[in-house]
Amino acid sequence: MFKPIKSKKVYEIVIEEIQKRIINGTLNKGDKLPTERALAEQLNVSRTSIREAMRALEVLGIIQVKQGGGNFIKDRFDDALVEPLSMMFMLNESHPREIVDLRKIIEVESAYRAAERITDDEIEELRGVVDQLRIQTKLKNESMSVRYDKAFHYSICRIADNYLFSNILNMLSNLMDVLIEDARGIILLKEENMDVLIHQHEKIFRGLEKRDPKAAASAMREHIALIIDEYLANLHESEKFAK
Repeated sequence: MFKPIKSKKVYEIVIEEIQKRIINGTLNKGDKLPTERALAEQLNVSRTSIREAMRALEVLGIIQVKQGGGNFIKDRFDDALVEPLSMMFMLNESHPREIVDLRKIIEVESAYRAAERITDDEIEELRGVVDQLRIQTKLKNESMSVRYDKAFHYSICRIADNYLFSNILNMLSNLMDVLIEDARGIILLKEENMDVLIHQHEKIFRGLEKRDPKAAASAMREHIALIIDEYLANLHESEKFAK
């Protein structure tokens, strides 16, 4: 028996319209989008729907939001347009728990494999990242802390040298970046979690430095558990990914 066709939400239709305009050349790389008010009038939708669509397009990597300057089509969005996993995640109203689950599967195994393969140069590279992550976190410089946190996790996946692991994370890079930033924001609401986060990243690094796959994987699993316990437990239905 056929199931009823699910009607699309208004913001999904707005996303499709923006993508059509990019594909047919009406909108080009670097173009500034009309204001929310103008888009709402042109498409005959509410400004709330426009804002939801803009947020989704930003997460998908199709537009760039410039503070005080408006919304722009990115100069390079070739990677964004081939992010089917991100698109499915956004349009199917998935929950951040699904991204965390995927991180657990990929990153725990990546830590294990990276510990088996890591070179001396890669150890020194990661040591620098962990040092900066510790310094910036202690300084409460979250913009830089997030940068080094992302670099740490992406580097481990790269060192694991598994083409599929790396490409899955790259296809989800925009969602992953937002998740890491949001998770840190919630986890660090508890002052004591600052030292916990630093310790967990250092523990993962020590497992890699000692080339101990089990220790590295166990430390990564512990880190993901913190995200589940502290971040997901404090999410609400209206959070960024759940539309």
